[in-house]
Amino acid sequence: MEISNQVLFKAKFNELVKPYMLLYMAFLFFVSVIGIVLLPFWLLGVGQWWSRHYYEKLECELTEKSIRFKKGILVQTEKTIPLENIQDVTFVEGPLLKYFHLCILKFETAGQSAGQANDMQLIGIVNAEELRNLILSHREKRAHTKNTTTVSGSDNTVVLNEIKDLLGEIKIILQNQKPN
Repeated sequence: MEISNQVLFKAKFNELVKPYMLLYMAFLFFVSVIGIVLLPFWLLGVGQWWSRHYYEKLECELTEKSIRFKKGILVQTEKTIPLENIQDVTFVEGPLLKYFHLCILKFETAGQSAGQANDMQLIGIVNAEELRNLILSHREKRAHTKNTTTVSGSDNTVVLNEIKDLLGEIKIILQNQKPN
């Protein structure tokens, strides 16, 4: 039985992502020596253009099999993660995020190294808690479906063991018929 791959949830992003990204990057420019020179250009236009276009390129969809997200301006990233690979979905809130009523969803996946950067982070999803709950419930449903089909596959194990036993008997018969 094949499960369809229809879209269950299409994320909407909070427009406050734009001023958050503008200020976050301005802070990063401010704390770097070279960035202080670029800070006025950032605040007077480039940062507003960048944050607006970044916001417009954000996409996220949850299907019955996977979660897909897309982001980026110059370098666009599109990533699809199967639900069974998702280990956990974490909320991140800091003082600046709380001020803008935003949160970051971080996705921890199977096979990820301990020191590896987690690039599956989504900021500013409206109804982020609903998305988190949907992801975790569909992940559990898929795992349960997978385990159920594995259990029914145990009939195959019985058949394979019978074939193995028959081959063993054939081997014994053939060894007894060999001329000495």
